[in-house]
Amino acid sequence: MNPQRPPPRLDLLAFARSAGVLSGSDLLSNYERLMQETKGLGPENALIWSARGEWLTHPPGGPQVWLHLKANAELALTCQRCLGLAALNVDVMRSFRFCATEEQAQAEDAQADEDLLVLCDDFNLAELIEDEMLLALPLVPRHRVCPVPVRMALADPDFETALLERRQPFTVLEKFKIGGSSNRQS
Repeated sequence: MNPQRPPPRLDLLAFARSAGVLSGSDLLSNYERLMQETKGLGPENALIWSARGEWLTHPPGGPQVWLHLKANAELALTCQRCLGLAALNVDVMRSFRFCATEEQAQAEDAQADEDLLVLCDDFNLAELIEDEMLLALPLVPRHRVCPVPVRMALADPDFETALLERRQPFTVLEKFKIGGSSNRQS
């Protein structure tokens, strides 16, 4: 792994035909949408990635271009149990098959088990990595074991007492009624 090697733009056809392999590490600060998810925390953390191209010549329908992607980063997310900071490891391992056109990708999507993308000469690998990292985020980020005790009560203990002590509006009106009738008799 090379330090500070951001993902390049790729000619996917050439990359797949040569069975290209690339890897590197980039700062999270270079990924705006990931930084939004972490609320700007951990910009110095590394996003480690690797990509491998594959050209399959014998499948039905002719040659296929594939890209195999791996990515990993430690992201600072808010634990939804204790609301503290949780450093969570997010891993991506995905394979993509490329189609010549958007129409072909849409037509084959229903029958394909793999993810389909459209082939291009200037493919933005960094954007794909960021997309996949965002999709891999946990729906509910949380610690395995929270570092602080988690309050499980919906209300504080004084809540019930405060409700009982609160003056009831009809009780106040009743006192006026009683007071008013005794004042008339005097």
